[in-house]
Amino acid sequence: GINAEYMGHFLSVYFFFEVTMLKIYGMGNPLLDISSEVTADLLSKYELKPANAILAEPKHLPLYEELSARPDVQYIPGGATLNSIRVANWMLQAKDTCSYVGCIGKDKYGDIMKDKSEAEGLLVPFMRTEEEPTGTCAVLIVGKERSMVANLAAANKFQVEHMEDSVVKSAVEGAGIYYISGFFLTVCVPAIVKVGTHACDNNKIMCMNLSAPFIIQFFGSQLAEVMPFVDILFSNDDEAKEYAKVNNLGTEDVGEIAKLLVQLPKKNTSRPRIVVFTQGSNSTVVATNEGVSSYPVPPIPSEKIVDTNGAGDAFVGGFLSQLAAGKSMEACCNAGHYSAGVIIQHSGCTFPDKPSFA
Repeated sequence: GINAEYMGHFLSVYFFFEVTMLKIYGMGNPLLDISSEVTADLLSKYELKPANAILAEPKHLPLYEELSARPDVQYIPGGATLNSIRVANWMLQAKDTCSYVGCIGKDKYGDIMKDKSEAEGLLVPFMRTEEEPTGTCAVLIVGKERSMVANLAAANKFQVEHMEDSVVKSAVEGAGIYYISGFFLTVCVPAIVKVGTHACDNNKIMCMNLSAPFIIQFFGSQLAEVMPFVDILFSNDDEAKEYAKVNNLGTEDVGEIAKLLVQLPKKNTSRPRIVVFTQGSNSTVVATNEGVSSYPVPPIPSEKIVDTNGAGDAFVGGFLSQLAAGKSMEACCNAGHYSAGVIIQHSGCTFPDKPSFA
């Protein structure tokens, strides 16, 4: 039989590999998705368009309770960054690997958000405020189209002081990868700078996402302030072109834009920037200081697609899961494509029990 000494050696090697998995820390705007299949009448009642996403106005506020009262209502923890962290965690199937921080209210929706996130195995030392209710996103499903109404509420109340919380501190210090969406630039730039500085000082990996054209258009100075900390920048092709336009880069070529973003000033010069642009079903473009590569996206038949909402978030989650395991750029992109492919075959950012990615 195998002697105990050999077995001990085998286990220590095995656990050594387990430990070298980098932990992932996410920070953003937690929104509880309140999702239900509705008729077009409800859209017109609240003056909503199908296949659209807006920020809530006062006239939309009764909608959240109305959806909650429906028998088929689904509550899914959401918000762009949390979606990505949930997918990374699902892909890794390893406990205590992923943490996420943001601000929620001291209310029923906040409790649902916390309980559901923890049930998936995430560490979520949320900041909780009494000033505002938990942020929500109403998701009205009519056929294959989704109309979304986001009410940031408590998510807007995040304060950099929460970073001093002992659980948050140890999550930040224990992580090797950080991911923050561009949406958080509207909430708390000092918290992003704090995480970026820690990543830079400790040669860890700071990742961000351009997230939406309005971020580039209206929060350009905040974006410019954090860009020097960014080691891996994610974006889709629309946001990339918007960035080029707003910053007068003089090109609409996605590969060229990626190359120019690689060259932007950087704090941690020992880790050259990587820029990753997704283009829906077209190839993903990756630029490094060595040039541009593209990775094809496996096609998914349109009849299998339930909704494309959350595909970009899921791509990032899959990508980060392989980055955490020290895999190649190709493996990271393949995992991103796999995750996005799974998410678009499910309603909202939901997934089966286990991934079948190899």
